[in-house]
Amino acid sequence: MDSETLKAQVIKDVKAQYAIENVRQLVEKINEHCFEKCVPKPGTSLSNSEQTCFTQCMEKYMSAWNQVSTTYINQLQRNQ
Repeated sequence: MDSETLKAQVIKDVKAQYAIENVRQLVEKINEHCFEKCVPKPGTSLSNSEQTCFTQCMEKYMSAWNQVSTTYINQLQRNQ
């Protein structure tokens, strides 16, 4: 394997690890933020209102995360 191929593979691996870490952080933050907001008294199951709140919170959080990520990536690409 030549050095360019190796370099490309390392970059690909780092990007994949970064993407996995971003997803892990997103799930962690959604659970942290939305669970605290929507489930004041945890029980054995979620009520309908808790489920609705959690779903809406999760969708908003993911939308915001995507917007921030897109803006950040675009900024990085412009600065290269």
